[in-house]
Amino acid sequence: MTPLSAKRRSELRAEAHKLSPVVLIGDKGLTDEVIAEIDRSLKAHELIKVRASSGERDARDVWLETICERLQAHPVQQIGKVFVIYRERPDEPVERRAPKAAGDGPRPKVTERGRQAQRARDAEKQRLRDAKDMERKGKIPKGAATGTSRPRSRTPSPLPESEPRRRRPRTSR
Repeated sequence: MTPLSAKRRSELRAEAHKLSPVVLIGDKGLTDEVIAEIDRSLKAHELIKVRASSGERDARDVWLETICERLQAHPVQQIGKVFVIYRERPDEPVERRAPKAAGDGPRPKVTERGRQAQRARDAEKQRLRDAKDMERKGKIPKGAATGTSRPRSRTPSPLPESEPRRRRPRTSR
């Protein structure tokens, strides 16, 4: 296992900043069940935080070393009782599918074309939501964004005939 470079470790620390601890090491210490849970979390997320409940610094240091040694993971950071651990996922792709309902046949694979179509549908829904929000706030006229009003002409209508604007007389102070 090659150690992480300083740059990669810095990137991982930045990513881990927003994470919450997903595994807690309780009063019983580092048990096989805790190791198994950390392994499952690393398979799912690659980068995780682990919180230890022990107040002893030496015990926490040993736990971090043991976790990394047994799971072939890299220690990224340790701040107080929180460890940040990283283990790269294998290169094999993991297919993620929605759970099947009872009686359903095999689910179709999601293709790139399907993803693009879904993104286009999502973008259109977002545009309509934004337009309704702008109408609600009074920034655009009612029905202008959703196409419910009559179509507007491309040629501008002439301004109505009116007299010139009156100006207030200047006063001296």
